[in-house]
Amino acid sequence: MIGPLIEVNGLKKYFPVKGLIRVSGHVHAVDGINLTIDEKETVGLVGESGCGKSTAGRVILRLLEPTSGHVLFRSKDVFKLHGEELKQFRREAQIILQDPYTSLNPRMNIFELIMEPLYVHGIPVDNPEEFVVDALESVGLEREQIYRYPHEFSGGQRQRIAILRVLVLKPSFIVLDEPTSALDVSVQAQILNMLKELQEKLGLSYLFISHDLGVVKYMAHRIAVMYLGKIAEIASAEEIFEKTSHPYSRALLSAIPIPDSDFARKRSRLTIKGEPPSPINPPSGCRFHPRCPYAFDRCPKEEPDLLEVEPRHYVACFLYCKR
Repeated sequence: MIGPLIEVNGLKKYFPVKGLIRVSGHVHAVDGINLTIDEKETVGLVGESGCGKSTAGRVILRLLEPTSGHVLFRSKDVFKLHGEELKQFRREAQIILQDPYTSLNPRMNIFELIMEPLYVHGIPVDNPEEFVVDALESVGLEREQIYRYPHEFSGGQRQRIAILRVLVLKPSFIVLDEPTSALDVSVQAQILNMLKELQEKLGLSYLFISHDLGVVKYMAHRIAVMYLGKIAEIASAEEIFEKTSHPYSRALLSAIPIPDSDFARKRSRLTIKGEPPSPINPPSGCRFHPRCPYAFDRCPKEEPDLLEVEPRHYVACFLYCKR
């Protein structure tokens, strides 16, 4: 394959705000993002709640129709796929949600839940029961659990089942929408390690959506920082944590709790005031300028482009623009 597995160009998703008579405005959930994901790569997407991370993931998978823009999967425009081509894309591009309990039908047992995706896509299985048993054992579950129902499992076990329902289709790209945020810390570690092992074994590509920067650092090869529907910075995980450039990225990193109190006191912190502006009426120019301690006259007047300041390190900030 030539080029990245996933290529996102100018992707926008606006939700109408309906008044009593007509549409009174739009929520700019995703407002013109560009992103690439290579084969066997994990790209982390981070930012405050409400910045558009989950919406971006759903639009990339075409679970939501876009307002404008393009998503290319293996060089094919996802938004132009129909019929069998769209069904094949659905098989190859999957999502794992935050709460496994709400994504599993409580009226179906585990055997039925795991076999359902195969029936939908018309994938034949010679010995369904042995297939499901082998699948369960591959994610650390037991043969005796095959006919149990979701409520009989712990949160970590339910998430393993949700992951397994995706894996039986043998996808190449998975959106992980905060897959461990509802789990205990010890269970989180087990699930994250399992996801990394599966990526290495099956050659998967991930879009890992989270607000937990520590988890994203562990999982991701590259990290994209999102603010109010826009991408503020994209770089490798190491550069984001060691050489971050955008003021918003620096503020996110300074908010990470550090157990070592002596180091925490010495660490340079960048605090930002106020709440994110409304996505219905976003600020002009740079979206971050009302809260940025370094904003100057140009910031509210022009919108900065996402420019490459170092190889594969992109920043949307006039402090780093060379034009």
